[in-house]
Amino acid sequence: MAIITRYIEQLHLDDLAVEALSKLVSLLLLLLLFFISKRILSHILNQTIGKSLSFIRQNKARQQTIVKLSNNIMNYGLYFLLLYWTLTILGVPVSSLLAGAGLAGLAVGLGAQGFLSDVVNGFFILLENQYDVGDSVEIGSIAGNVTNLGIRTTQVRGFDGTLHFIPNREILLVSNKSRGNMRAQIDIPIYAHANLEKITDIIETVNKKQLPNYPEIVDNPVILGLQTNQAGQLVFRIHIFVQNGQQNRIYSVFYGFYQEALTADGIQLPTINTFKDQSLPAAKG
Repeated sequence: MAIITRYIEQLHLDDLAVEALSKLVSLLLLLLLFFISKRILSHILNQTIGKSLSFIRQNKARQQTIVKLSNNIMNYGLYFLLLYWTLTILGVPVSSLLAGAGLAGLAVGLGAQGFLSDVVNGFFILLENQYDVGDSVEIGSIAGNVTNLGIRTTQVRGFDGTLHFIPNREILLVSNKSRGNMRAQIDIPIYAHANLEKITDIIETVNKKQLPNYPEIVDNPVILGLQTNQAGQLVFRIHIFVQNGQQNRIYSVFYGFYQEALTADGIQLPTINTFKDQSLPAAKG
């Protein structure tokens, strides 16, 4: 017991407790300072950059993209400082570690090569204005709306609600669907013996009646008439050019208008089951 007592006395538990309490208080104050600084700097950044971009007449999506990217860069810097000061308070010799390991070796060890590739590619995406926050895009196999453009990743919200994080260095091909008018292609399946002139007249009547109610349609529909789709099925094709983001809605609405008008005028339209039945060989008697 005496040995244990002497060992405990040598530890100077009182001093250790005071030192631990002091470090705990310092860490709490550091976290408080960090969150206050983060909020203040974010507010200043949003106000100054937002006003300056408005002054130079950047569009709203572009303004939002640059503001989000600036906040992203600021957050990286603040979190780096938070980590550095936390290690310093805990007594970790950060400077000695950096000097001993070598900056180049440490950078490679932390995956800085990939990080730098992300930053460079993200810079060119922003410089070339390939897409902005809110744009509808296809990046590789991912389709959705851009929610955030960072210095390392791009966030895309899929149409099913999934949030995708894409490293900027992996973005090789971007299809932007928000940079101009889009086409809604409506294919109405028809029989081979259908009266094409009558169908054309019905389609034109529907267009004249409904177009004034849909200002998002930017030009008169183009009636291409008889076509075959990829499955080899006969269709009557109409192209409607609309403002970007409206193509799916206009497709659904006008397909319904056309189908209703055609069936009301006695035009029979085939279904999938009809084509399957016609493709079956006749039974032998």
